[in-house]
Amino acid sequence: MRFFLLAISLLILILPSCASRSASLQRVPNKLKPYTVNGKTYYPLPDAKGYEEICYASWYGPNFHRKLTASGEPYNMYAYTAAHKILPLGTYVLVTNLENGKQVVVRINDRGPFVKNRCIDLSYAAAKKIGLIKKGVAKVKLQAVTSGEIRIDPHKHYYFQVEAFSKFKKALNLKLKLEEKFWRVEIKPAKIKGRLFYKVLIYLTDNFYQAVKLAEELKKEFKEGFLVAE
Repeated sequence: MRFFLLAISLLILILPSCASRSASLQRVPNKLKPYTVNGKTYYPLPDAKGYEEICYASWYGPNFHRKLTASGEPYNMYAYTAAHKILPLGTYVLVTNLENGKQVVVRINDRGPFVKNRCIDLSYAAAKKIGLIKKGVAKVKLQAVTSGEIRIDPHKHYYFQVEAFSKFKKALNLKLKLEEKFWRVEIKPAKIKGRLFYKVLIYLTDNFYQAVKLAEELKKEFKEGFLVAE
């Protein structure tokens, strides 16, 4: 029995050293708890208020699509999310590509990148929006989004994308079901890698900050859904 307990203790010590690029923390109840990757310990910030940083961004995509992130939710390469080593999970960040001026707002839901001289790993969709796909790495400015500090996309309409289907009938069935609970549900076609998909969207609001709060509530019911601007 003593040997069995010793073996379990050693296994617990070894596991962190085998962490993947996302340093998955879904089994750790306290998301502020320090974690170690490749021999280096990181200490997540308790608050992101006023956070700014100029650094280099990269992106990650197909090889990690649908794999669990550090937040415990599946990585969706088509959602506006990102990985950061110390910002609180759930933080919204305005990312500005300093090489072309393009901007995108992302939600931190993963840990990384654990590569020297890089501070944030953007999803495929976020990287595409700021022109990062081909180059792979670019100098950016990060600003934590807090109410009253940054005005973002004031003329956008914000939706919560529940799911996307390759067949219109499936999208229509979901739309009809959602309309029993939500007053405005739309289907919008979109081409992804040359294929036609039908996105099922719940309209939220034209106010970014309200949309963020509403989207967080909807994610409790639709775990793979995400906030989009049209």
